[in-house]
Amino acid sequence: MFKDRIDAGLQLADELLPYKDQNAVVLAIPRGGLPLGALVAKTLNAPLDVALSKKIGHPYNREYAIGAVSMDQIVLNDVAGVHTRYIEEETTRIREKLKKRHQQYYKNRKPQELKDKVVIIIDDGIATGNTIRVTAEMVKAHEPKKVIVAIPVAPPSAIKSMESSSFIDEVVCLYTPYDFMAVGQFYEYFDQVSDEEAINLLQESNEYKEH
Repeated sequence: MFKDRIDAGLQLADELLPYKDQNAVVLAIPRGGLPLGALVAKTLNAPLDVALSKKIGHPYNREYAIGAVSMDQIVLNDVAGVHTRYIEEETTRIREKLKKRHQQYYKNRKPQELKDKVVIIIDDGIATGNTIRVTAEMVKAHEPKKVIVAIPVAPPSAIKSMESSSFIDEVVCLYTPYDFMAVGQFYEYFDQVSDEEAINLLQESNEYKEH
């Protein structure tokens, strides 16, 4: 049980200490991954960035990811029986959202270069692993040295799913309970992270890194 995202982030940072000063980039999943990512980035002396991608949900179950879209990539992995037109419409709709989010998060800044870097993807917890797996596939296209997924909590089935991915080199997870229902059940305090809070964390982290 974690007290809050700060507690989880500090514990995760301890676990990731071997990557301190190892030419790493911390890639947080917005918005819940940002408080943890900021702490890990500071501890590892690494820049913080965000993974701006969103899953494409199945037309009959939006929570089930059949792929994901970023600003310039699309990854599809479970689309049997799904109409092409649905995928095209969802891709357009998601990219509009991502464009707005990109402007909010980056303003006058460019995304971090990932080539030949140790990329550590961080979220506040994972239920299935589907979204993280497609995020990792998108990251791998940038030719990083290594892709690590680091999370405080996930069920054993999600860990197995991520470890079987050819796009993920290592999975770091602090707690793998069998009685997993939702990420929030393992936090005493699990409020939503606002866009404003997430953007501030990203900016402050990189200002700190530059000084």
